[in-house]
Amino acid sequence: MSYNFEELTYSEAKDLLRQWRENNERRSEDVMELWTTVLSDDLGKLGNEKHLVLEQVIYAALDCHSYGVATMCIYILSNEFPGSMRVMRHKAALLEAEEKYDEALEVLDSIIKADETNSAARKRRVAILKAQGLISEAIKELVDYLKKFMSDVEAWQELCSLYLQVQEYSRAAFCAEELILHQPHNHLMHQRLADIRYTMGGVENMELAKTYYCQALKLNPENMRALLGLFLVTNNLLNHYKSAGNSSKRKEVWKLCQWAQSSAARRQRAARALPPTPDLSQMMLALAITD
Repeated sequence: MSYNFEELTYSEAKDLLRQWRENNERRSEDVMELWTTVLSDDLGKLGNEKHLVLEQVIYAALDCHSYGVATMCIYILSNEFPGSMRVMRHKAALLEAEEKYDEALEVLDSIIKADETNSAARKRRVAILKAQGLISEAIKELVDYLKKFMSDVEAWQELCSLYLQVQEYSRAAFCAEELILHQPHNHLMHQRLADIRYTMGGVENMELAKTYYCQALKLNPENMRALLGLFLVTNNLLNHYKSAGNSSKRKEVWKLCQWAQSSAARRQRAARALPPTPDLSQMMLALAITD
């Protein structure tokens, strides 16, 4: 929805900002437009929403690289709340946006020193280290964070991703298992662990990958990635059991492989109305073991 900001009254502009905050809409460019055309001339009219609006404008300004506006808003908040750790976090965000990473880390360290339970400051430290390309240091910082905040699902997801970046697959698998404990009914968590186990390779990991792909499909039968992953992992297992001479196990895996292949082909036939794509069933047949 487009707005003609110049025609909005002060009250309408304030209501619009409140609506975006309540709906968790970032709308950074629109926020900046509202700020420059309507709101910045008379902050007194903002009433008890003044500080919320200033914080909203700070992060909109950082998104739009308007560091002067962000600096001015932080200055206003600093004068009203001297020594506030929340305002210090805004200062750190500004320094981070300006790529003054060392100064930003110093501000965050002072926040953590004053309040060791400040999770937001600790997570920003990880983000800055990651932005600097210091992945090992970011991992170390995040591990230390999770010792204190073990139920932070987003932190476990980030640690899993960082371990995958440095190819520490066994540790990434541990993080994925923790995520399943926190969100056992989320099919994406099971799929992610299956992907990691498949990447690790070996019969034991392939069997585990098969189990987690099946669970992901049980939770969400529409998960095409899990279906294709199941097809690939069963093909790998068929190769192993064929050479090992384990006919009973091979027969079990063969049935699962055929089911995955037919399910994927059926789904592609159901999507024929979409723009033409390479025939998935033919590609899968090229990979499949036929005897």
